[in-house]
Amino acid sequence: MATLLRSVARQGRFIATAAVRRQIPACFISTSNKKKDVVSHTDVTPMESPKSEELKQLEKHFANDDPDDLQNWVPFGFHDIDRDLDRFLKNMTMFFFITVGICGAGFILAYQPDHKLQDWSVREAYLELERRERNGLPLIDRNMLDPATVELPSDEELGNTEVII
Repeated sequence: MATLLRSVARQGRFIATAAVRRQIPACFISTSNKKKDVVSHTDVTPMESPKSEELKQLEKHFANDDPDDLQNWVPFGFHDIDRDLDRFLKNMTMFFFITVGICGAGFILAYQPDHKLQDWSVREAYLELERRERNGLPLIDRNMLDPATVELPSDEELGNTEVII
């Protein structure tokens, strides 16, 4: 917890830069007028030409393979400008979604109450069997209700209704 608070305290620029979200546009439009019926030759050797200034800069740029250098930083997608904030937001997002989300959901599913009352009905059945054994009653009684208290409809009320026993 102390590490979390320390990391949050170090990110003082978070509130100031939270609204600054740079969107990188992506246009996947091909402007090439190459045609598939044009034959290309792969055995042609390129001509030696003096290196242009742009090629020299690119070679210098890609010669640097130090992963800690700011030029070689590839953002995780949470912040495009600040490397530390990007890593912090990635770690916090993974912590909350993976640890709290999955483990918390598993905890809730494991300890949720018995909604269908299956455990209750089994427990109640065992208690009723134990009570009947203790009182010397049969385990299953034919007359669960007292027949004198049950009011059945008369034949006139039933009419043509079929009674299945």
